[in-house]
Amino acid sequence: MTAYPAVRGKELLAALGRAGFKVARVKGSHHFLRHPGGRVTVVPVHAGETIGPGLLTKILRDVQLDRDQLQALL
Repeated sequence: MTAYPAVRGKELLAALGRAGFKVARVKGSHHFLRHPGGRVTVVPVHAGETIGPGLLTKILRDVQLDRDQLQALL
């Protein structure tokens, strides 16, 4: 089992953008993303902070991607 990569919010937004997700709206530091297929998730973007492994797991489950697919998009 491989460890999750250290990912910042902006990097994750860019990777999910390459997977077809668009920012639907922003409320504070939370970016709400939507895919044309109906999948949605929320990505927090805080300067200088990485997304923790638990939250990253939840986001990947929401967008129906696995670690290898995320690594390829980064």
